Amino acid sequence: MSSQVLPASRLFTSLRVIARTGSTNADLLAEAGTGAAAGAVLIAEEQTAGRGRLDRSWQSQPGAALTFSVLLRPSQVPPSRRSWLPLLTGVATAAALRAAAGLQVSLKWPNDVLASARPPGGGKLAGILAEQAGDAIVVGVGLNVSATQDELPSRQATSLWLQGAPSLEREAILVAALRELERWYVRWCETTPPGDAEASGLRASYRGYCVTIGQDVRVELPGGSVLTGRAADVDSAGCLLVSANGAVHAVSAGDVVHVRPPR
Repeated sequence: MSSQVLPASRLFTSLRVIARTGSTNADLLAEAGTGAAAGAVLIAEEQTAGRGRLDRSWQSQPGAALTFSVLLRPSQVPPSRRSWLPLLTGVATAAALRAAAGLQVSLKWPNDVLASARPPGGGKLAGILAEQAGDAIVVGVGLNVSATQDELPSRQATSLWLQGAPSLEREAILVAALRELERWYVRWCETTPPGDAEASGLRASYRGYCVTIGQDVRVELPGGSVLTGRAADVDSAGCLLVSANGAVHAVSAGDVVHVRPPR
């Protein structure tokens, strides 16, 4: 995979490819702490200690996945709106997979890319994790490309190859993902006011991809409590709005399960 910086980019300042690391997110978070510039992209051919939400472990076989992280410093965006970054990355990843891999995909709130548009449950292709250190946010993407079922961490996971994607060209997918990420990130930062998901069109685009909206869901909340209801929408802060027990609850973090109705 080429390490050439994307030409004429307004966002990316460096792009490095390494053979093996524990976690590209952890590497860039460490560099952010020493003053690394925004726009750095780190790609690993093999990742041995990647992390997902709720500290789940995630590993990739050499060359079988696309794992990369991006260092961002959205200083102009108020902290209350920065929770949109993983959702923004999801929109960029979904658009890139449709364009470069030729596969119809959708998004599950907050950070999963699924392999079929509707109904939900077509298998998890990719996960997204955003982590903050000071004024820096590192967003990581782990996409299963050519992995077999035996190489995947769970039966719920899938890969582009297993889904019969017309293209498995990792570099083309990476370039498309970074281009989409740049397009949405710049628009989101430069809209008035900065970081407004409604004014930038980000919320509308996310809602178009998200198959969680309209589903009966079970949400495992931080602290161990569970909320069961109907996912009604995503609000201006990126929270999932769940209608349950006659009230609407704004969920900012949680593990969502789509509850299938009985046949």
